[in-house]
Amino acid sequence: MYFGITGIVLSLIATGLIIYYKKQQQISNNLTDGDVQHLQDALLVLQKEFTQYQVDVSRKNKEIEDIITIKTKEQEKNLIKLNKDLPLVIRNVIGHIEFAKPLDKK
Repeated sequence: MYFGITGIVLSLIATGLIIYYKKQQQISNNLTDGDVQHLQDALLVLQKEFTQYQVDVSRKNKEIEDIITIKTKEQEKNLIKLNKDLPLVIRNVIGHIEFAKPLDKK
């Protein structure tokens, strides 16, 4: 008889503990789901910011490439102009050297 009552009491305690732990697990799951949702939102925002960063970097690279192209063309034009003027400069220098007075008189 005592074993029967003890068994019923233990089964009621076990049932109560199962219900209690099931409720605690449900509360824990709800908190975890909220955290997971916040993490997903944060990752989505981070992904958008990174995508915007990549777009900005691509624009800046394109601008730098355009500036380099423009500067290269300017340098090529200056080089062509210098090559055209070079024979005149050489003639002037050689002319001064040919008609210069010698520094040492021997």
